[in-house]
Amino acid sequence: MAGVVLLLALLVLSLVAILRVRKPEQQTRLDPGGELRFRLLLLEQRLARIERRLGGPADGGVAREGQSALEPGAAAALRPGRARDLEALIAGRWLNYLGVLALLFAVSFFLKFVFENNWVGPGARVAIGLLSGAGLLAYSRRLLEREHRYFSESIAGLGVAVLDLSVYAGHAYYHLFGRPLAFAGMSCVTAVTVALAGARNSQRIALLALVGGFLTPLLLTTGIDQQAALFSYLILLDAALLALAGFRNWRSLELVSLAFTMGFFWAWYADFYQPSKLAATAAFAGAFFVLFAALPVIRSRREEQLRGVQIALVLVNAFAFLGALDCLLWPDDRWALALALLVLSGLHLVAWRVIPSVPATFSTRLVYAGLALTFATLVIPVRLEGRWITIAWAIEGAVLVWTGARARKAGLRGAGLLLFAVVTARLLVLPIPAPGLLWNARFAAFAAATACFVLALWLRRSADEGSGEWERAALAALAVAVNVLAVVALSLEIWDFVGRPAAAPNLARRMALSLLWIGYASVLMALGVRRRAALLRWQGLALFGLAAGKVFFYDLSFLERAYRILSFLVLGIVLLIVSFLYQRRPVSGR
Repeated sequence: MAGVVLLLALLVLSLVAILRVRKPEQQTRLDPGGELRFRLLLLEQRLARIERRLGGPADGGVAREGQSALEPGAAAALRPGRARDLEALIAGRWLNYLGVLALLFAVSFFLKFVFENNWVGPGARVAIGLLSGAGLLAYSRRLLEREHRYFSESIAGLGVAVLDLSVYAGHAYYHLFGRPLAFAGMSCVTAVTVALAGARNSQRIALLALVGGFLTPLLLTTGIDQQAALFSYLILLDAALLALAGFRNWRSLELVSLAFTMGFFWAWYADFYQPSKLAATAAFAGAFFVLFAALPVIRSRREEQLRGVQIALVLVNAFAFLGALDCLLWPDDRWALALALLVLSGLHLVAWRVIPSVPATFSTRLVYAGLALTFATLVIPVRLEGRWITIAWAIEGAVLVWTGARARKAGLRGAGLLLFAVVTARLLVLPIPAPGLLWNARFAAFAAATACFVLALWLRRSADEGSGEWERAALAALAVAVNVLAVVALSLEIWDFVGRPAAAPNLARRMALSLLWIGYASVLMALGVRRRAALLRWQGLALFGLAAGKVFFYDLSFLERAYRILSFLVLGIVLLIVSFLYQRRPVSGR
């Protein structure tokens, strides 16, 4: 009984919705002095905006009359009140949705009753569903012609759902036809839905086509590997949806389509991938990447900007393809992976070049330039190992700083300085074998990185363009990093070399470190005084402080008497000499 009452209530609501969304002409007759005048003012306002974009109206008197009629206060006074807006929302849209839902329940209950009593056979049931879906689509067209847009889209969505369910039921439940025919039928329904979305300029119908299109292979899966058929279908579906999104300038289809496509790709990869399928899988992954990479570039050239969703699409698409390449090619096909990364870098560099260089596209071009640089940088660890990665990144950083200085591009210089930070971290954290004094891989890596840092500092300071606040701070940090790496490299070499003899290695090592730091600090102080460079002098003072702390707090407790005397003697003499020279020759630092 409760179900019958609910059904009757839903049917009443649906009838109210249908009656409430009458033609605008009928609503105008009920309110000729309010609604019609308000719509006329809206049309005049749009016409005035168009005239202003075209350089002003031809008839100044008409423009003044329209402008006076379009005062905000007048339009606000004629606008229907909040109560009327709420009434239109409830009666015109919410009841519309409830009405469609009620009709769906009514048809479902009726068909269930008919089928349970075996009034019609399986073939007739499927035919009824197909005819009902087609009829609903035709009826939605009539509703659209009568300007019932929301109601028309709801009925169209209901018709598409009925068509899909009818085809699926004919295959899965009644076994009237095989899977290929069912797949073709559901694909045709998706194609019709895409065409309807484009013809009616409805993004909601397009989203319905997207969901139905991606559900088709999921509902009709066989559990058997059909890579070519599945990925070819996805490419066609994505191409249709992206073309529709680009033509209608919709922005919600691309990222959702990419998410569904990547879901299908990785699900297939987890279940069916074998090394023998490498070439085909890489080709399909490349096709997906190119498909989703093309539309943002076209939009950038056409609209001269990308919004947040499109920038997210560019980044997600690029790194999703990178992840696919890594899974397919690493570590067995490292040359192929390196070549693919170079191609990716080149493609993003081409995109950066073809996008117009205007202020609105600055962030977009920066994204593409950053991706091109990222993929080019990743080639180095793919093909090289250990210290060669560090040396190659140091050289690339110097090249970027030099190129940025010549081209007056702060972004390139910033990328080079960022690479220098990575190089410094690798040298300080990752161990490198060093069998001999100075002539070893570790010292070569430190020396190459330090040379690149010094070269970058010289090239940057010889450029004409001034530096910003962040860049001056980064260059100062780079100058400090030069001396840090030099001290660390020499300390490691002294520590290993002095400790190789068996006699008291720890005492000799600690003594040698103290002497090294004192000597290096003295050189820094001398250069700082000679060049009037405060940064060098402060680095020397800091290293003197480190050496003094080591002598007073460590050497005093652990070193033997001879080493202890020598440490304090050398430290005291050097500190007195430096202090004396500094007082004799005062400097002003820069």
